Amino acid sequence: MEENPNKTKSFVIAGKSFRSRLLVGTGKFGSYLQMAQALEASGSQIVTVSLRRVEIGENKRQEDILSYIDTKKYLLVINTSGAMNAEEAVRIAKIAAHGGLPKWIKLEIHPDPRYLLPDPIETLKATQMLVKEDFIVLPYINADPVLAKRLEEEGAAAVMPLGSPIGSMRGLETKAQIEIIIEQATVPVIVDAGIGKPSHAALAMEMGADGVLINTAIAIANDPCQMARAFKMAVEAGRMAYESGTDEVSKFAVATSPLESFF
Repeated sequence: MEENPNKTKSFVIAGKSFRSRLLVGTGKFGSYLQMAQALEASGSQIVTVSLRRVEIGENKRQEDILSYIDTKKYLLVINTSGAMNAEEAVRIAKIAAHGGLPKWIKLEIHPDPRYLLPDPIETLKATQMLVKEDFIVLPYINADPVLAKRLEEEGAAAVMPLGSPIGSMRGLETKAQIEIIIEQATVPVIVDAGIGKPSHAALAMEMGADGVLINTAIAIANDPCQMARAFKMAVEAGRMAYESGTDEVSKFAVATSPLESFF
C-alpha cells in the first residue's frame, strides 16, 4: 500500500503537535498512584478520562483523579463513556467544558452493554453537534471506512477505529478495514480498543496508524509501569518501521545474496 501523501512524520491533532504517539486511558488501575506511575512510564502526552470519574464544581473533594494528572504535562481528553445517544454525549461534553476542562472530547456512544460497540448514527450526529460548539472531537468508531470519511468531512479532528471490542485484548481483528481508513484519511487515525499486547500496537503503527490508545492492557498488567514502558517502545518501533518503508510481501522466496555471483 502506498503511503498517504497527506501523512507527515509529525503527530499533529487539531494543530497541536505531540512527541508521543501513545495515548493512555485511566480506567481499571488499582489506585490513582499506580495510574500516575504508569502514565509517567508510558511517556504519553495525551490522557483520556471519563467525566464520571472527575469531580468538578463546589463539591469537589481535595483528592480525585485529577489530583494525580499534571495537566501541564498531559493533555486531558474527556471521554463520553456511558452516553447512550448523541444528546447525552453532547451534554457530558458541555458539563466538562463548563467545569473548566479542555474542549477535547473522545466521543464514545455505545448503547449495547454486552459488546460496547459504538453507535455509528449517533456518533455522526454528535460529531456534527459538537463541532458546531467548537469542541475538538475524536470519535471512537467501528472500523468502517465510509463512516470514518464522513466524520472527517464533518470536522472530526481524528478518527479512532477499534481493533476489536473494548477490553477484549484480541488485537487487530479489523486490520483490513483499518488499512483502508488509513489509506483514505487526511486526519490522524488512532487505533483504539482491543489492543492487548505491545506487538498489537507495533503492528498498528507499522500499518501507518498515527497513534494507538491503550488502557486495559496496561492497567490490569501485573506490573503496569513495565507494561507501559513496553507499549512505549512498541509504538516507537512500529512507527520507525513504517517510516523506514518495506518492500511488498513476496509469494516466493527471494535470495538475500545474488546466486549469479558464484558462477
